[in-house]
Amino acid sequence: MKALRNFLNRMKPHFEEGGRLSAFRSVFEGFETFLFVSNATSRSGVHIHDSIDSKRTMTVVIVALLPALLFGMYNTGYQHYLATGAAASWQMTFLYGFLAVLPKIIVSYVVGLGIEFISAQIKKEEIQEGFLVSGMLIPMIVPVDTPLWMIAVATAFAVIFAKEVFGGTGYNIFNVALVTRAFLFFAYPAAMSGDKVFVRTADIFGLGAGTPLDGFTGATPLGQIATASKDMIGSFQVMDTLNRPLSTMDMLTGFIPGSIGETSVIAILIGAAILLYTGVASWKTMLAVFVGGAAVAFGFNQMGTTVAMSVSPLEHLMLGGFAFGAVFMATDPVTSARTETGKYIYGFLVGAMAIVIRVLNPGYPEGMMLAILLMNTFAPLIDYFVVDGNVKRRLRRVAVKK
Repeated sequence: MKALRNFLNRMKPHFEEGGRLSAFRSVFEGFETFLFVSNATSRSGVHIHDSIDSKRTMTVVIVALLPALLFGMYNTGYQHYLATGAAASWQMTFLYGFLAVLPKIIVSYVVGLGIEFISAQIKKEEIQEGFLVSGMLIPMIVPVDTPLWMIAVATAFAVIFAKEVFGGTGYNIFNVALVTRAFLFFAYPAAMSGDKVFVRTADIFGLGAGTPLDGFTGATPLGQIATASKDMIGSFQVMDTLNRPLSTMDMLTGFIPGSIGETSVIAILIGAAILLYTGVASWKTMLAVFVGGAAVAFGFNQMGTTVAMSVSPLEHLMLGGFAFGAVFMATDPVTSARTETGKYIYGFLVGAMAIVIRVLNPGYPEGMMLAILLMNTFAPLIDYFVVDGNVKRRLRRVAVKK
């Protein structure tokens, strides 16, 4: 590391004002501060300094995402070979998924970071590192067969109109990754829903069989629930890719069709443990999301007039992007509630709205994306009323003492 530090010190004068590469100063600073903690200090005022900055925080989130990402790669290959009936080792299964997912990660980062680099150069500011996490989230929340050009267009739209126009990292109102998915869903609905987009059957460098078996379906469990008729209440079962009944363990482990990083509850909970242990995410928000979702699902169970209403609270929490959204999306410190009481309210409403949308809107059986984006809008209002309530209570206490 010392050799790398010395190399950067030698290169730095070329990027400073007056240097021949001064136009790319923000690019150099971005890479430098990514590799090393800045040694710049304040010249006046009182400040508390530590080694944790936003880059380090984002790195922790990326590490927490890795279990879900790696499992998603394996599951992509698993679903392919299950659908085609071809035999493959776990190494070949993972390699197929890796090659299917990697281009999406590359496109997401190239487009998103490219726009942020250009924006930093235009504004002559440091490169903002918020996209380090968004760039990983975007490919994890889309179907595996989403065309790369669609991901590029949606990523560019989200970074420009949901982030940069608001001022960049820390100022965005909506979660950037979810805006990307929302753009894809409403602009290209055929590529984001249906029976085939969640299971990749195409050949990749000779690794895939490429011929689906008879009876193959790539419909997600939530998609099956949304299209089930009322006369199936009490007898409906969620099926896997080959129309075999799914068990609770299948839903927990994640060997089911779905978006790349959202299927394995176990992998997501490992990520949650990392976020909570490091203090990066709020357990209050996470817990409230699950409680809100379970409470509303239980309420619908008491009605039970449709198959969606009859789905148990546990299944609702395990299926789709509910767990992923609760752990990695709802806890976004920029777009969620920031007051401690507000986190409970915000999280509960996110979970509740997700189940309401799932059950009452068959056209969009997922629900989590819209619920979080909706509550992103109300997060500042929730914090306002919490703070206002605290102020009024303190004023009343002062009045009583007098």
